[in-house]
Amino acid sequence: MSYRSGFGGPKPVEMGKEYEVEISEVSRRGDGIARIQGFVIFVEGAKTGQKTNIRITSVGDRFAKATLVNEESK
Repeated sequence: MSYRSGFGGPKPVEMGKEYEVEISEVSRRGDGIARIQGFVIFVEGAKTGQKTNIRITSVGDRFAKATLVNEESK
């Protein structure tokens, strides 16, 4: 079993599910970057240092994309 290439097997996130994350940095395109078990997630509209809930919109071999979940309790 080799994990050399990263995430060739099951991913730590699932399409349509929500997760609580912290945005660690921002990509060149301006999307926030979060990680779950080392798996990269690009979060549209997120800012560095933001702790937020996200919803996964797509899952690829090397990364996932997500959107911010509106928090109605604010």
